[in-house]
Amino acid sequence: MAGREDGTGQRAGGAAGRAGWAAGRAGWAAGRAGWAEELLDHLRPAGRDPERVLAWLSGAADAAVSLQDGTGRLLAGTRLPLDPALAADISGGRIASAALEDAGRQVRLVRVARPGPASAAVLAVARGAAFDRRTSDIVTHTAQVLELLLAGHESVAAGHRLRRATSDLRLAILQLLMVEDTVSARRVAAGLWPGLLDTDTACVYVVETGPGDRDRRAEECVSATAERALVVRCPAMDGHVIVLAPRDSAGPELRSFVGGLPGVFLGGSARQGLARTATAYGQAVSALAVARFRPEQTAVYAERTRPELLMEPAALYGWTARVLSPLDALPHHTRAELLATTRLGLEFTAVNTAKILGVSRNTVRARMDRVEGLLRTDFADLTVRAAVHLALNSQVGLAEPPAGAGPDGAGAAGLTDLLSGPPLRTWAGDLLGRLDPDARDLRRTLRTWIAVGGNAERAAERLGMHAQTVREHVRSAEPVLERQLLAGGSDLYEVVLAHLAEGTLGGPPLPGTKPGHPDSPVHG
Repeated sequence: MAGREDGTGQRAGGAAGRAGWAAGRAGWAAGRAGWAEELLDHLRPAGRDPERVLAWLSGAADAAVSLQDGTGRLLAGTRLPLDPALAADISGGRIASAALEDAGRQVRLVRVARPGPASAAVLAVARGAAFDRRTSDIVTHTAQVLELLLAGHESVAAGHRLRRATSDLRLAILQLLMVEDTVSARRVAAGLWPGLLDTDTACVYVVETGPGDRDRRAEECVSATAERALVVRCPAMDGHVIVLAPRDSAGPELRSFVGGLPGVFLGGSARQGLARTATAYGQAVSALAVARFRPEQTAVYAERTRPELLMEPAALYGWTARVLSPLDALPHHTRAELLATTRLGLEFTAVNTAKILGVSRNTVRARMDRVEGLLRTDFADLTVRAAVHLALNSQVGLAEPPAGAGPDGAGAAGLTDLLSGPPLRTWAGDLLGRLDPDARDLRRTLRTWIAVGGNAERAAERLGMHAQTVREHVRSAEPVLERQLLAGGSDLYEVVLAHLAEGTLGGPPLPGTKPGHPDSPVHG
């Protein structure tokens, strides 16, 4: 009887033990499922942050935690004092983990692998209580999650670096084209985009959008042009994307892409030689001003008549050669650098020109000051700026001398002669005549504003009105003329030339003419 009781009791105790073990196992599994699920949440796209993982580990293990690299640099968490030799052994792969007691605390060190050449990191966990099975599992699995996160971060970082390098390369190619170095531009482009610049001409387009949307629009431009165009995030204007397109189909592709997008506009240049990329860029920016006033949100510069096309080519070539002759004695590369910088500097501010060319604004100003000195003139005078801008663009556009051209050909015509032809006077009258219906006499305000170098305060003094009224009049003239005026650049210079052609402004003092000629320089 007693034996049976003992045996029954032992059997009952064994069953109870197994039941207890099973219950404990079930509880442990349920507990593990809970913390494991929390840990895995940190692998979701919204939670991939090592700092958050260590904050979670600190709470789950009731411990102080840190993630350091082999040199002791803190990557995440709270810094813990570690034995340098031991940390080096773990990060170097000589041991995978270590457990020790330090100042009454239990410390666990676990190796966390990192991608690439970087040494492994060390996950350190320090707590007052001993590490039980649950806590040990949490630490081990947290180290595995951290490895995945660091690998993912490195992959993302590598992708960012690749995109940044590609973007920088595109900008470098554009900057080379801006200074007419087409040979180097082709050489740089050939590595990543074979055949992209195997052309003599191209169009430049500028897409304007909000700064926050620019990256997305740039990628859409790449897709719209099937990666057969040079797409560059403008270094000067945060909302601009520049597209240099050798193919004729790029224009319709970009217009189709822009059409209907709120707040997105497209300006395009006429087809130009690659050496005239800077000119094409200025045309695209000018067309962009027109696009803002059109329901289709796009415009192309070739849609309007340019004044230089109405001038006698041989006379224009000779005048241009005389105006720019003071630069002829310079070394070729220096001359090209000065001309390219000045061409852009007359279109944009010194700061934006510097960003476009990748140089300092002091360099831009120094180059333009040198050209100003060589030409013995003053760029503060808008008529001078307009005339020099005309000469610089004609110098590129008339690379091949027209028949009968030469510095002394065509009667050594001056700017006044170039602007006095019937076609040009008709063009000027039609352009400025658009302002006549406005009762505010916008023509008078605009003419006075140009005469004082685009200074609203000085124009207001002459006109007896407030400076803000002058600005409002000039701004009101912009949509009527379909040209940007307050921003300066080629649009404004065309309007200046129109006034000169009508004879309502005095001609600029410029060098390169014969003594006694109306365009000869005035020396003070």
